[in-house]
Amino acid sequence: MSDVRHVLVLPDRDAAEQAAEALGARFGIDEEPRLVRDALAGEDDAEDAQWLVVLRDEEGRLDPGELDEFAGEWDGWREEP
Repeated sequence: MSDVRHVLVLPDRDAAEQAAEALGARFGIDEEPRLVRDALAGEDDAEDAQWLVVLRDEEGRLDPGELDEFAGEWDGWREEP
């Protein structure tokens, strides 16, 4: 079993929370995605933080292009591993 992960980068916490909720409905994901605050290098202001939505995909059934398009709905993108 491989440890495949997808990371969606989103502009703020609200977008990350909304995207995490929508992932289950859109892609049939059972496991709750992990939300991680990612402060930009050198920035102390919480407003300058991006939020990451981390998904495990051991079976490799999630299409990277579809995830990138999905993240784009919240002005985000899928980070290449």
